[in-house]
Amino acid sequence: MSVAKKDYKRVTTKSLIEMKANGEKISMLTAYDFTMAKIVDTAGIDVILVGDSASNVMAGHETTLPITLDQMIYHASSVVRAIHRALVVVDLPFGSYQSDPKEALRSAIRIMKESGGHAVKLEGGSEIKDSIKRILNAGIPVMGHLGLTPQSIYKFGTYTVRAKEEAEAEKLIEDAKMLERIGCFALVLEKIPASLAEKVAKSISIPVIGIGAGGGVDGQVLVVHDMLGMNNEFSPRFLRRYLNLYELMTQAIGQYVTDVKSKDFPNEKEQY
Repeated sequence: MSVAKKDYKRVTTKSLIEMKANGEKISMLTAYDFTMAKIVDTAGIDVILVGDSASNVMAGHETTLPITLDQMIYHASSVVRAIHRALVVVDLPFGSYQSDPKEALRSAIRIMKESGGHAVKLEGGSEIKDSIKRILNAGIPVMGHLGLTPQSIYKFGTYTVRAKEEAEAEKLIEDAKMLERIGCFALVLEKIPASLAEKVAKSISIPVIGIGAGGGVDGQVLVVHDMLGMNNEFSPRFLRRYLNLYELMTQAIGQYVTDVKSKDFPNEKEQY
């Protein structure tokens, strides 16, 4: 049965909880700069994630670990200046919250004050519970992130599917319930079995947004460069490419080079 879609002029954390309650799926994409964020927001996305994946797609690093808090604030402030409707969630980068709840709060406050973001996202469950509680107690909305947590890649040693074994699956369910209980407004589940993700989504009242977690969750998130086909080297099973911008942009730039070399550009109408 189709569900009537409510027209949200501005998406908030409360909007997302309403969407889940009403059976409306939540759309979420990454953005890291003003121009892309403006396009994504205008297209009607519900949530923009200023992800630490900027470390990969914007800076060319192999992992998300090198990006700094200052760099995340720079990207987030660029995005915030572009949006009119979407909720902007900003990743706390590796090293800015794991060691000390006080440091976690300082990092979250800097993001909120200096970027204008609407919420922060942290990777992990019970091991970072105190940091999340400290941030929540300051009135800052927190989105959780369980399953494959890329900031812990050297602990996992691989980007393969997480929580296939019963013990890890049970811990993930416990962590999801704990994140809801202490006050997180939503949760990202990355690269876990679809049946487990659906079980988690049904067991908690806050929205569960998946990436590589199947269709039984409350929403989906992708890296915008991946779904637009700007990155042609990354092809996981969960990725659907909606465009092949790598090919289109390469052709366009190649044509520009040809036109400049041949003196076709600029023509008489393109000069003063």
